Amino acid sequence: MSPDQPMTRAVQYDRYGGPEVLSVRTVPRPSPGPGQVLIRVHASSVNSIDVKIRSGGMRLMTGRRFPKSTGLDFAGEVVELGSEVTGLMVGEHVWGILGDVSGRTGAACDYILAKPKATTAAPSGTDLVAAASLPSVGVTALRALRDMLRLGSGQRLLVVGASGGVGSTAIQLAHAWGAHVTAIASAASAPFCRELGADRTVDYATTPPNALEREFDAILDCDGSLLRAYRRALRPGGRIVAITSSAMPFALLSTVLPGPRVRLLIARPRRADLQTLAEHVDKGDLHPTIEHVYPLDEIQDAHRAAETGHARGKRVIRLV
Repeated sequence: MSPDQPMTRAVQYDRYGGPEVLSVRTVPRPSPGPGQVLIRVHASSVNSIDVKIRSGGMRLMTGRRFPKSTGLDFAGEVVELGSEVTGLMVGEHVWGILGDVSGRTGAACDYILAKPKATTAAPSGTDLVAAASLPSVGVTALRALRDMLRLGSGQRLLVVGASGGVGSTAIQLAHAWGAHVTAIASAASAPFCRELGADRTVDYATTPPNALEREFDAILDCDGSLLRAYRRALRPGGRIVAITSSAMPFALLSTVLPGPRVRLLIARPRRADLQTLAEHVDKGDLHPTIEHVYPLDEIQDAHRAAETGHARGKRVIRLV
């Protein structure tokens, strides 16, 4: 390492485990190669997949090479462009997703190398700290509602686990598209869901799935624990999508059971989807929903909070 090489802060860990394995370290600042963009990160956010990777729940994919970094979502400013990069400018405010979950560089870092295909201009309708809450959950909600559930105006949507990052984003998008939205959430989160545009809220603690009428054209299940039961609330011809890995066994089983097939979504970052999300933010259809903003030094606390499974929006990590 050259003594003149610029350094930067990064969150890393040397073994799988609880939030306590995370630490803020000083590492060499990366330089962009061909097809790469160097970004000064203003904020990142904590997603359920970040928690799962850190804990070792995806070790078959992420392997045992350490140290590892954390964080997929970012919002920041373009500092330098590698060769062969077009469509972005130095100084531009951008947001995006680091798509390689096994990479050494996560978004919880002052400077990151990103790919142009998963990076685009950040929405002008919100600041970069708030914008960092949206990329992963936004792409997931958008792809689920638009591409898999084919949700249209006047249709009835049920969102299970509605107060989390994907659920709260899906409520807003569905409301903007003219759908009737029923949100499954805790009683404490009901006012939050209604503020986002839910037409009706149902407390999962007092209303079991079998108490729901078969009235829904589409179901987005962000929880997965009672997927089989909520599936029965679909009208004939209805569609259902789950976004959690815990839903995979029943999703496979549903291909041979009577009734609608459960489709499992693992959203990949696409530039066009990020651009669509930015347009929704700038039109006022979509607002970032943030549970809490943490400084980088408190990222362990952010992961601990994320592990509870209870949220009203996202946990954001501020770096600037």
